[in-house]
Amino acid sequence: MNLADMLTYADIGQLSRIANHYRCECNGNSKHELIQSILQTIGRREFIEHHVAEMSLEDLRFLNALIFDGRRQFSLEELIACAQQSRFTEDARERESPRDVIARFRQRGWLFQGMTHNTRYLFEVPEDLKRRFREALERLIRAETVIIKGEPAMYREEPELLSEDLLLFLQYVREHEIPLNNEGVMYRRNQLQVLEKLHISEPLVGKGWRFGYGRRFKDYPNRLALLYDYASHAKWIREDMDRLRLTAAGEAFLSEQKREPMIHFVSFWLRLYKGPIPNLPSLVYWIERCSKEWVAASSLYAGMSMLIKPFYYDSPESIFEERVLRMMLHLGMVRIGDDGQGEKYVQTTPFGRSAVHKLLKMQN
Repeated sequence: MNLADMLTYADIGQLSRIANHYRCECNGNSKHELIQSILQTIGRREFIEHHVAEMSLEDLRFLNALIFDGRRQFSLEELIACAQQSRFTEDARERESPRDVIARFRQRGWLFQGMTHNTRYLFEVPEDLKRRFREALERLIRAETVIIKGEPAMYREEPELLSEDLLLFLQYVREHEIPLNNEGVMYRRNQLQVLEKLHISEPLVGKGWRFGYGRRFKDYPNRLALLYDYASHAKWIREDMDRLRLTAAGEAFLSEQKREPMIHFVSFWLRLYKGPIPNLPSLVYWIERCSKEWVAASSLYAGMSMLIKPFYYDSPESIFEERVLRMMLHLGMVRIGDDGQGEKYVQTTPFGRSAVHKLLKMQN
């Protein structure tokens, strides 16, 4: 529902609280006048711009989470979890409770309780406000991005290569006896042989913390780990005691020599990485919206860094560069350019644009 519909269903007490917050001059005993006055205030073109500009970082993150979450309605517990996730520091968590944040959003008329018997304990953001907030957030992030003229001296893209390398990986599993160590991991010699067959090579995993981005992320390089987890999830490979084997389903898939649609890899990647990066869909959306032309990667990060929460061993910058941009390159969603002097540039590919639009439609 849109804001006007939600105001119509709201009781006069909630309307009065919203009108008082905005200091609306109207007859407080008239529901019609209260609704009209609130609509006129919130409907002004500069209203959203002003409030987004004045928001704290925590409120911006909370708002971003609400407008990009696939759910239309939230329980109180889900809202509290969203509000807690938007507070990155101990100081922010101590400054204000999640319930206070939710109460403030309700007082501003940005969050409404359900009106029916089935939705009375659920909360919803008006659809037209979601759209306007999204547009305002885009302008805020775009203000930081630096567009370059022409193309960088060199650039890299990987269209369809992940799909082709899936077949090459499965062929390798079919044609070789692959021993596994006690943890069910391929030995480094076999990993190197696999990587030599693939279109994109990667260094093997060294020492250090690696967890959170998939079942075998700690054992294999980033792109290979995604391929391996995808094949395992599809039940095309099986860790059979001390050997890695192709399953009957994997044999059937390989015999057809079909290319797995790249959008399937994108959906799988989002599910896999949403644990450590809860707002990943919104980050992908902002990258798509703000890099239709070639933009400096550092300026794109400057506009989006406020939305990226550190994850144990990963800083916001490494999450942006390695877990998001680099993986979007592997997924065929972006091109990454270089000026030869260390400056990186980003541009969304046509597939990247269509993938983001498809995923948004699936959410809505």
